[in-house]
Order: sequence, then structure tokens, then C-alpha cells
Amino acid sequence: MAQTGGPAAGPGRGRGKGAVVLGSRPPRSVRAPRRAPAARQVPEAERTVPWLRVAAAYAWRLILVGIAVYGVFTVLGRFQLVAASLFLALVITSVLRPLTDLLSRRMPRPLGVALSLIGSLLLLFSLLALVGEAVAGESAKLAGEFRGGFRQIESWLERPPFRLSQRRLSELQHQVTSYLSAHRSRLFSSAVSGLGRVVEVVTGGALALFSSVFFLHSGEKLWCWASESLLPHAAQPVWNRAGRAAWHTFAGYTRGIIIVAATNAVLVGIALFLLRVPLALPLTLLEFFATFVPLIGSPIALAVATVVALAGRGPFTAAAVLLLIVVIGQFEGHVLHPLVMSWAVRLHPLVIAVSVIAGSIVAGVIGAVVAVPFVSVAWAVLQALRRAPP
Repeated sequence: MAQTGGPAAGPGRGRGKGAVVLGSRPPRSVRAPRRAPAARQVPEAERTVPWLRVAAAYAWRLILVGIAVYGVFTVLGRFQLVAASLFLALVITSVLRPLTDLLSRRMPRPLGVALSLIGSLLLLFSLLALVGEAVAGESAKLAGEFRGGFRQIESWLERPPFRLSQRRLSELQHQVTSYLSAHRSRLFSSAVSGLGRVVEVVTGGALALFSSVFFLHSGEKLWCWASESLLPHAAQPVWNRAGRAAWHTFAGYTRGIIIVAATNAVLVGIALFLLRVPLALPLTLLEFFATFVPLIGSPIALAVATVVALAGRGPFTAAAVLLLIVVIGQFEGHVLHPLVMSWAVRLHPLVIAVSVIAGSIVAGVIGAVVAVPFVSVAWAVLQALRRAPP
């Protein structure tokens, strides 16, 4: 009797929909092959080499950045006195901020700000009074030394290799005297405009001192107020990160350049005193302030010292001062700047040289002083914005 529903039902019978026969492969769904996307038809006007497209994309962006920078410098040029005063206020703040913070730990903040500012002003005025007293005390002696020095220069020019005759030297002196007498009115107008410049300098110094009081007392509050009032909430972290990087670089550059300038001035002052060059103290102070213009300020100040040494002490002392230019330049470039400035400013010397020359073309001496810290701050801000926030 046949059994129904048993396991020996036949090979093709009793297979359900999901049954799997031993030794067989599971069924697969057959899919149609995907078609490759059709290539985008590039218009004829856009068919060009890739590097040219990339260069064009960068070019118009650089043009926009250049227009923006030109606009900023144009506005600053119209308000040059205000911009220079605020820059000087930031310099004063970066120098006196550590002293103010130290004094504020033991006394109220306003009193610490007042003591630091008044003490620094007294130190500056004492130094200027000392220089004025030295110049006044050496004026009579210096006049005689200069007359003797000019006679030595004339006798030196008469000998080889120049071989200038006494008549030719007299003609040169007569030409200088006639030029001064012919352009007396122009020189007088220049002197009057110079008095106007003095008034502008005094006004700018007062504005810088007034601004530095608030920067020292509540600089963080001013920054937070500007950030919260002028910017949306989403942009405030980026703005604060850029501001911290800019202030760190600017303060480091300012303190570093003051250390470099003071070291140069001490070395030059010692050398000038040992060589008994006239006006050694004013020339030392000139070297200190000239170092604030990188690469070219110190050689110019030492060139003035060389002329003074030539007129007051003769060609051998002038040659020694000229050799001092080379020594100080090498010491500053290979020891002081890498040791003091590397932690604050990381710019190639070529970038520094181009920045100083471009700044002097745009805004004269003020542009030459401001150019390197401006470029340093811009580079630090770009580096800070490129890094991912912590």
C-alpha cells in the first residue's frame, strides 16, 4: 500500500517555494546591468586647459582681495593720524600690559594702569632730558671738532684718489651757500609745515595715550562688546580665535623688537663711547628708535654715526664705526632675531624686506614701521583660521 506524503515522493515532487535541495545553489535575482552616466557636454566656451581654469579662478579672487586691501589702506590713509595713534596705543598696551597685570594683583586696576603709564612717561622724559643736556654740554666743543673735522675731510679729498683742488672745494661750498640763499623761502615754508607736523605729533601722542588707558584697563571688555554687538553668534568663535592669534603675534613682535633695539643700542653706545665719538648718547638713542624699521633702520642710524665720527674724529674712527655696521648687522640677523623673534614672528627675510619697502612706498616712515607687524598679524590670523578649532 502506497504511503502518501512520505519522504520518497520523487525528486521533482513536494518541493515547496522555499525548499532547498542538497547540492543545489540558492536562487538569485537577475538584475539588469547599470548604464554608465552619460558624459556631461562641456560647452565650447569652457573647453580649455585645466591649469588655465584654476589660474583664472584664483586670479579673480586675488583681484577682489587686492581691491579690499586697497580700500582699507585708502581709508587708513585718509585717517592716517588716527590709525597711527591707535597703532601706538596698541604698542604701549603690549609693552605695559605685563607690568599692569602685576601691579593689579596688589592694588586696584585703575591705580595699576596709572602707575605703569606715569612711570613709563617719567622714564621717557628723563631719557630725553639726559640727551638734551648731553647735546647742550658738548655743543661748544662739538663745533670746534666739526670745524677741524671738515678741514681734515677737505685735506683728505685733496689727496689721491679724489684729487679735488682747493678751488673746486670752494666752488662746492659757494654752490651750497647760494642754494640755501636762493631757496630760503622754500626752506622757511618747510620749517613752518614742520611746526604743523609737530602739532600733529603731539595730538596723535595724546590720542594714543588716551586710548592706551582704556586698552590697559578694560581691553577684554571692549573686545567682547565689539564681538557681541557687531557679529552674529555663529561667527563669534572664529572672530575670537583670529583675535587671540593676532594679539599674541603683535604683542610678541613688539616686545621682541624692543629687546632687539635695546640690545643694539647698548652695543652701539659702548662702541661709540670707547671710540670717543661726539654725541655718543644721542646716536645711541637714534640707533634704538631706528631698529624699529627692520633691516634698514640700524644701518641708516650707524651711517649717521659714521658721518659724525668722520667729522669729529677723523677717517680711522669713521672706518671703525663703518666696521661696526657690519658686525651689528651680522649679530642682529644671525643671533638676536632668531633667538628673540622666532617664537613670535615666522617670516622669511625676503618677505620682511619686501614688506618694509612696500610700506615705505605707501606711507613713508610710518608705513615702514607698521609693515612687518601688519604682515605678521595677517599671516598669524590666516594660520589660525586654517586650523580646525579645538
